[in-house]
Amino acid sequence: MRTLGVIGGSGLYDMPGLLKAREVRVKTPFGEPSDTFLVGQLGNVQLAFLPRHGRGHRLLPTEINSRANFWAFKKLGAERIISFSAVGSMREDIAPGHMVVVDQFIDRTRQRPQTFFGEGIAGHVQMADPLCHELAGVLFDAAVEAGATVHRGGTYLCIEGPQFSTRAESRLIRSWGVDVIGMTNLPEARLAREAELCYATVALSTDYDCWHQTEEDVTVEAVVAVMRKNVKTAQEIVRLAARRLDGEATCHCGRALKNAVMTAPDRVPLATWKRLELLVGRYLPRPGAARKRLSSSRKRRSG
Repeated sequence: MRTLGVIGGSGLYDMPGLLKAREVRVKTPFGEPSDTFLVGQLGNVQLAFLPRHGRGHRLLPTEINSRANFWAFKKLGAERIISFSAVGSMREDIAPGHMVVVDQFIDRTRQRPQTFFGEGIAGHVQMADPLCHELAGVLFDAAVEAGATVHRGGTYLCIEGPQFSTRAESRLIRSWGVDVIGMTNLPEARLAREAELCYATVALSTDYDCWHQTEEDVTVEAVVAVMRKNVKTAQEIVRLAARRLDGEATCHCGRALKNAVMTAPDRVPLATWKRLELLVGRYLPRPGAARKRLSSSRKRRSG
């Protein structure tokens, strides 16, 4: 049975209707995930649900431990991750309540760990197209079937937060041709690619940020009100998408690390390899293993 991961954003803290549902706590070498995972069966897939901000919305965007979250999804066997995210709209035609299946990102964050690599292993994954095109297509079709007003494609600009934009920032960002603005989907997309997980986002427009001259400026109350109206639609999108995702992916996300690690195997620190074995184990041998095999071979020949 394939495992599908779902990350719930602001307002989406639960996934009802799972069979054999149970809570699973996952320990990771990167610390604690946002919360325990709700794991259960949805149709022909196993679903692992995680509230991005924790139940009760306890975590600021910068406080979310995305490395732990995505390592844990990988440990649970997830192959695809559906992300839901509340965003501000930078386009007149993306009204509050509309959804956008984005296809590009611009990163304006400053304080977040962006990679699993480092401390002796250097890896460089390709990010020209940062979301899984195959999964994005499934989500778009599911959103249409669920009755949502949905836009296919768009650029998501990720800011540090937790404050909303100033009016000058909002106008500047809009002049860049950005479609939506949010605080959470980076470094998620980068980490998903490093973990060889398909990743796609359904961005839910809740407001016009503060650039619109005739609409009220964004407030927490406005964001929550729109999200509450659309929670059931988001849950229905997951159910419809799950029907289409019980087979093997045909995209290249699951091979993103092939040829991406530049560090020579004999220079990899054992402690770092152990921390990243779940991700790089099929590409990098355990440090010292090659030398042991060579030494053993030499002993047999000399004997």
